[in-house]
Amino acid sequence: MAKTIYEFKVKDADGNEVSLGEKYKGKVVIVVNVASQCGLTNSNYTQLKEILDKYQERGLAVAAFPCNQFGGQVRAVLVLPQEPACEIDIMSFVKTKFSMEPDLFSKVNVNGNEADPLWKWLKKEQGGTLTDAIKWNFTKFLVNRNGEVINRYGPTTEPKSFIKDIEKALDEPAKL
Repeated sequence: MAKTIYEFKVKDADGNEVSLGEKYKGKVVIVVNVASQCGLTNSNYTQLKEILDKYQERGLAVAAFPCNQFGGQVRAVLVLPQEPACEIDIMSFVKTKFSMEPDLFSKVNVNGNEADPLWKWLKKEQGGTLTDAIKWNFTKFLVNRNGEVINRYGPTTEPKSFIKDIEKALDEPAKL
């Protein structure tokens, strides 16, 4: 059983395998499942960008994993997918609309038998309310400089609301 995110490899938006240990060792990371057509998209991306701009030089990173697993939201009379685009289009959307370039990874499933191993582990490390399942897009996990999950925030928890947790994690030295 993994003890840190450093033990995982994932695919980036270009399909290349990335070692999270090589990429994030010694950094504080917000791991988040994202969607471009979700009611929470604007507030989350806007706040994640502000936080990243302020704290990136101190060692903060945002690892964004697109997810289209939630079946869509009802808009008027249509049910639309939340993340129908390919990774290139997603990156373009985030860069154009929010002037942000998070570390974007390949689309993943976060629940069920096909859930990505990283997301299965994240849910075991920090369970949810009532159930460990990810309930919606923009569930956020805060990872310390040692690669350990220190907190989980629900989809409606705005990123700015846990700045004190981020600052505390940034102030703690890595014990690597």
